[in-house]
Amino acid sequence: MKILILGGTQEARELAHIASDERGFDIVSALAGRVRDPRLPEGAVRVGGFGGADGLRQWLVASNIDAVVDATHPFARTISANAARAAADAGLPLLHVRRPGWSQRPGDRWIRVPDLAAAATTVAGLGDRVFLTIGRQGVGAFAEQTEQWFLIRAIDPPEGALPPKRELLLARGPFEVEDESRLLGRHRIDVLVTKDSGGDQTDAKLVAARAAGIPVVMIDRPALPRDAIMSETVSETWAWLCAQRGRG
Repeated sequence: MKILILGGTQEARELAHIASDERGFDIVSALAGRVRDPRLPEGAVRVGGFGGADGLRQWLVASNIDAVVDATHPFARTISANAARAAADAGLPLLHVRRPGWSQRPGDRWIRVPDLAAAATTVAGLGDRVFLTIGRQGVGAFAEQTEQWFLIRAIDPPEGALPPKRELLLARGPFEVEDESRLLGRHRIDVLVTKDSGGDQTDAKLVAARAAGIPVVMIDRPALPRDAIMSETVSETWAWLCAQRGRG
């Protein structure tokens, strides 16, 4: 059974690792190519876009794919939508893997917003020094915030317009709570902005913000495509793949 894993996440890498040791599965992992030095999964890897939903459908058919797993980042709205359309048009089963989002705990000062534009508007009244942990894409939403200073953390440098008062910190998680606490203190951070990515790779900043009493502007996830089938864990996803093989 030939499976396409749309990846780039820890869950995608774990799934490829499990499948690589299992007979009867032929796995191809696809990465968008937006990170310069990505963590590669085991097995065959394809890097780069497909040319939208139509290009992906054509690739699925030409590559004799039997099922698709969308294990992309929870905020990868476009590829998830393209995968849903392409799989439906090709008549292939599709599962979206989405780790649970973060849950607010006692002491947290979260302000939930629907998108980046709302985050930029909200953060304007919360403090002078802002810690942006939204990745390199979307930083431009804060480019017109001329009065505040921004610490921007990303794996690769952001492109396009940036806030005029800023410092860029290139780093890749996981991060430790102690390190995050020191970072907040050293830069005198007033407010943290992040996406509700979930998982334990980058949640230390939330613990540090809670301890420091710093407000967090939390950007909600985009909705999955209509009628999407979803799993929250690698084990659930693996069970689904095994069930698909049993139907084949």
